[in-house]
Amino acid sequence: MDDHYFSADPSVAFKRAPVSAQVWGHDLALVSGSGVFAQGRLDIGTAILFRETEPPAAGRVLDLGCGYGVIGLAVAVAVPDAVVTAVDVNERAVLLANENAATLGVADRYAASTPDGVDAGATYDEIWSNPPIRIGKEALHELLLTWLPRLAPGGRAVMVVGKNLGADSLQRWLGEQGFPTTRLASAKGFRVLETRRAGD
Repeated sequence: MDDHYFSADPSVAFKRAPVSAQVWGHDLALVSGSGVFAQGRLDIGTAILFRETEPPAAGRVLDLGCGYGVIGLAVAVAVPDAVVTAVDVNERAVLLANENAATLGVADRYAASTPDGVDAGATYDEIWSNPPIRIGKEALHELLLTWLPRLAPGGRAVMVVGKNLGADSLQRWLGEQGFPTTRLASAKGFRVLETRRAGD
């Protein structure tokens, strides 16, 4: 079986690659790596997510499927009072994300881990994600139904999803599961979706 960035422990040789990004007025100098999503670049979906949104308010933020950490790290840098939890099944991604947090000086407010390392009782004011659509619909639905219930009252999730990868059907499905979802933006074949807890 081929290794994918969503493998827990990719067997491909580990080679680091620098990534530079300007997000919400801040310059981020990061390191990505082989076997991790978007090695050596800021992927277009994440770039659109940043371009079409403002930083979240201060609070507890979850970066779901964090990769080398760019979304959660951008939040930590732009929002000094935010506390960011980042989660990824890829142990190499977790390593890089924590290294990047240390380099950026936000390791006191940013922690990446695999799902098993996250406090099961923790809740979040916001969840930000470029979710791993390519794991398949069933696995994606399971992932979202695991984490979206951890939104605090009044909380929201902001996600970027490719239109050709089922963004519109995902939006409908989320609503059917009790998570009303609206489209914040549409650009270059991507949708930026905002999901709320039912009743909020």
